Amino acid sequence: MNILVLNGSPKPKSDTMRLTRSFLEGMTRQASCSVTIVDVIHKDIRPCRGCFACWKNGDGRCVQQDDQNEILAAYQKADLIIWSFPLYCYSMPSHLKAVLDRTIPLIQLRMKETDGRVQHEPLIDFSEKRTIVICGSGFPDWDGNFEGLRLQCKNSFGQAEMVFVPETPLMNVPEAEPLAQPLLTRFFLAGQEYAKSLSLSPETIHELQIPMMPKEDYIRAVNASAPHA
Repeated sequence: MNILVLNGSPKPKSDTMRLTRSFLEGMTRQASCSVTIVDVIHKDIRPCRGCFACWKNGDGRCVQQDDQNEILAAYQKADLIIWSFPLYCYSMPSHLKAVLDRTIPLIQLRMKETDGRVQHEPLIDFSEKRTIVICGSGFPDWDGNFEGLRLQCKNSFGQAEMVFVPETPLMNVPEAEPLAQPLLTRFFLAGQEYAKSLSLSPETIHELQIPMMPKEDYIRAVNASAPHA
């Protein structure tokens, strides 16, 4: 299986990527996988210009001369695409959103209606491609924080596996390592599960999204570390 990981964290020591790497370790332990990780923050990805020259050319490439075409080529070869990123303003970071915006060379101007929803027809075969979204958040819970992102990912990727993890700043706090390790183990086991069945059970996703510590304790810890006004 060819796996493309689009790492949307801007930090070298990414909370979310620590979880993603554990998931990948579980997958590669279980099955033969080739993994390519793209640290998007280090790529030259300009905003989409809305020129639609890609639709005119129909070659699956963008006319802008930056690093996006390298990503588009890897996207087309991948069997599994993992979007790994922290939650920024209830969505994905802007540099990763630019990558998503500029995947439009992989679709066409032509439209079709399926089950009451109008979409552009694909340029490439997406039927065998699978998508996983792993998003970490500094909030202590799920409700009210991920709904917008869930809708965006559903509309963008279709039947994607989505895992939204609260309290991920704890992943790189040395004192919180006893809390982080059980979650890393769950991600490792989830990677093995996915390698076996190419899916994650609702029970597994639920376990991956359980906060590492009670909300009240987390808020207290965050506020204690915040600079005083």
